[in-house]
Amino acid sequence: DLSSEDEYLEIPAITRQRAGTYECTAVNDIDADVQTVDITVNYPPTVSEGRDIGVTLGQRGVLECEADAVPEADFEWYKDDRRIFNGFDGLEIMNTGSLSKLTFFNVSEGDYGNYTCVAINKLGNSNTSFLLYEVIEPTSSTLLQ
Repeated sequence: DLSSEDEYLEIPAITRQRAGTYECTAVNDIDADVQTVDITVNYPPTVSEGRDIGVTLGQRGVLECEADAVPEADFEWYKDDRRIFNGFDGLEIMNTGSLSKLTFFNVSEGDYGNYTCVAINKLGNSNTSFLLYEVIEPTSSTLLQ
């Protein structure tokens, strides 16, 4: 691991794995003293790959977008190139920490299509795409064929 005999510790080309609590110990013939410092490493978002979701007309559908970022990412959702806001057309966007969920409570024909989730912090952004597609429920007449 990292150590130094000097009064400072240099961490060249720091990575997110180096974040954490560091301890400095000073020792002489009389006493020892220990101080700790917490190091936070900021980095731009990376998002998990979007999973396409098939939903039957009139049913509930959820698209989930997860981002790893420090500081924590803000999320934006788009259908094609149009930004979607919470409450828009009966949709709900729920952000909790590193996860954003876009919920369709009653999927209509117009909801099917391509969606993009963008995760943003002060260091950059990342996005992933989803396809919300129609699943046809088998009916008794199609089951008999």
